[in-house]
Amino acid sequence: MGNVKFGYARVSTKEQNEGRQLEALKAEGIDERHIYIEKRSGKDFNREEYMNMRGRLREGDLLVVTSLDRFGRNYEDIKKEWNYITIELKAHIKVLDMPLLDTSTNPESLDSRFMADLVLQILSYCAEKERRNTKQRQAEGIALAKAEGRMQGRPKIEKPSNWQEVYTDWINKEITAGKAIELTGLTRNIFYKFVAKEREQV
Repeated sequence: MGNVKFGYARVSTKEQNEGRQLEALKAEGIDERHIYIEKRSGKDFNREEYMNMRGRLREGDLLVVTSLDRFGRNYEDIKKEWNYITIELKAHIKVLDMPLLDTSTNPESLDSRFMADLVLQILSYCAEKERRNTKQRQAEGIALAKAEGRMQGRPKIEKPSNWQEVYTDWINKEITAGKAIELTGLTRNIFYKFVAKEREQV
């Protein structure tokens, strides 16, 4: 049975800096040799440093992340990974900016485990709700513009709320253009128009 604190820090691109995460993890008393840093998208858990860290987790160990989005971005995958670590490995997870997501405070308590599961379920629901609302708003905007005859040609389409994350994954070759288009709900033409605008701003 272990009793080691591990830290995991992640940024999506090489240009981003993980310094704040690193300092927060050190402040938790985590030895720097037990902190794993990843410069990669959080779209899934197939990440080299994360898997190296997970392979060292033992029963009773603690994994600390500064926020849930550093752990991962897909809430269904997050729930599966959370259950694997806390139930199968019997290790603990602590999310610094969300105190309810801390299984180490009272590991034997059904209440604390229930609260963590509930928070994850709510977050998963909110993420899916936002994805659906984005597509619905786009459809309603087009329909309203056509009905009022306000536009000549096509309506102006706003960038979806997940644009920056999906765009970053795409330019880092983490996902294909087809997958990016699917995730954003845009047409191919609109997707590449937004890409062109992003490149103009660089």
